[in-house]
Amino acid sequence: MNFCDSHPSVHKWASEAVSIPYRNPLTGKHTIYVPDFFIQYVDKRGKVYTEIVEIKPKNQQMLENVGRSKERQMQFVVNQAKWASANAWCKKQGLKFRVLNETDIFHQGGIR
Repeated sequence: MNFCDSHPSVHKWASEAVSIPYRNPLTGKHTIYVPDFFIQYVDKRGKVYTEIVEIKPKNQQMLENVGRSKERQMQFVVNQAKWASANAWCKKQGLKFRVLNETDIFHQGGIR
């Protein structure tokens, strides 16, 4: 959040500003997914980008990192459904969807 507030390329940002419908694969119920951030920024050439960003620990992003815990396996399945819906929703809106983890954000103790 400090990065978004202070970086000159970030035009707008908001936390939990978007609601995306999805179907929970474990319950079959239609519900809402609220990603972490909406961010609009400009690159060096002046092109504007708008992204929806979710931040999750690396161990929740890949199946091989989930382990044998039934709870973590179920959360992984639900996250995959959320992210698939977010990708489809963003594509329709002309936005990009990304899931970031601590490796994406931090580099040798600092923000990239």
